[in-house]
Parts: sequence; C-alpha cells; structure tokens
Amino acid sequence: MPWMRHTLRDAQVWAEVDERGALIADADGRVAVMYKRDPAAKIYRAGARNLGPVAGAAVEADLGPAAARADAPAHGKAGHGDTAHGKAAAHGKAAAHGRAAAHGKAGGARKTHASPGPVREGTIHVWTDGACTGNPGPAGLGVVVIDGAHRREHAEYLGHGTNNIAELTAILRGLDLIADPSRPVRVYTDSGYSIGVLSLGWKAKANVDLIAEIKDRLAAFTALEFVKVPGHAGVPENERCDALARGAITSARRR
Repeated sequence: MPWMRHTLRDAQVWAEVDERGALIADADGRVAVMYKRDPAAKIYRAGARNLGPVAGAAVEADLGPAAARADAPAHGKAGHGDTAHGKAAAHGKAAAHGRAAAHGKAGGARKTHASPGPVREGTIHVWTDGACTGNPGPAGLGVVVIDGAHRREHAEYLGHGTNNIAELTAILRGLDLIADPSRPVRVYTDSGYSIGVLSLGWKAKANVDLIAEIKDRLAAFTALEFVKVPGHAGVPENERCDALARGAITSARRR
C-alpha cells in the first residue's frame, strides 16, 4: 500500500495514502500512521486533521505479517526523522530496500543498498548526516571519511536552512573530501530523500541547484554506491556524524 511522509505535531511519520496521495481516513477521520517504514513497525492511528504533508513521492511499504496495528492515537516523538535535528525518534525514512540501481551520468552506475554486499578492496567509506533545529532553522552537517587506517571528520554550520539542505550538503562535503574519484566509494546516509533525488530518479521540487551540483560531482566517480542506514539505531559512525552536525549548530549559537 502507498505511504507518504507527513508531520504529526513535532514528529514526522509515514501516513497511508491512496494512489493520488490523499490520506485514507476511517469513519472516525483517523489515518493509519507509522514512525518507521519497516516490516515490523507498529501502526497507529492519528486524526487526519493533525497530519500535514511533507514534500516527496509516495512509496510502497511492505508491512509483512509482523506488522501490528494499534488503535491508540499516535503521539509526537522528539528526536530525528528525515528532517535532521527535529526528526522523529523512530526515524521513518524512505529506504532503498533493494530497489534497482539508478544510472547517473558518465562515471558508471549509482547503486543504492539497504543491505550492501561485501566491501570491495580499497573502498573509501563516507558517512554523512545533517541536522536542523526547526525546519527551516539553524542547520549543520557532519561527515566522517574512513580510508583504511586513515580517518577524517568534518563539521560545518550552514546557517539558516532546511533538513534536506543539510543532508544533501553533507553528502556534497563528503564527496569533496575524496581526492581520487576512481577509488570505490560507499556513501552512508539515513536520508531517504537524499538517496531518492540523487540515485533513485525522484523528481526534485526543491533544492534543484544543489542537487544538480551533487549529481555533477557524482559523475566523476567510477564506482560509487549509496547505502541507506537507520538513524539513531546505534550505528556508530552515523551517530558520530549526527553529533558533529549538532555540535556545529551549538557552537555557532554560542558565538
């Protein structure tokens, strides 16, 4: 069934929609929502009047037999969603989930994985995350680049921006830190939006110039793949990037 990102109080959730993207409400005006698009995610019901749309295409969610529906209304959760600093705690972001690789410009295929295979010898690992206090609001990014025994970290305050700008710019900065684009590269992000517009063919309605700049940069890489990671799930380097991004915002506020 199709689901689309919506805001619910201070959180972001996935809400059940029809083929036109309209909310599917029951007789009481409640809509099925979930905080994480995952086969085992618990499904709640929230009043349609409390849901606000978030730009992005609807996606199919394979809930599977493990999904449990709950009749209790959904409550806003603090933390991260695909919005960076104000994201939903369960981090319901659009995952690649085995979708076919989208081919970029010259430079080979841009692949996306939810569960990547074996790491190629000599692969450079680029971890990225963006944060935003409010959306829009003060934004920052964090990047960790690991090349064998060598590690480099980068934190940057971006000023006033949106969560998506922060996530995209983090990827751009990560690419900038790679000196040799002929090396195999894995870019890790918890932003389904970024993966969608950069490698899955999603049509961008905003941040068009930034996305075009990143795609131009991607064209120089011969073996680059995106890996979708869950946010705030204890993945060490993802958590480190988030801490760098948050720290950049905090430091800027103290000046």
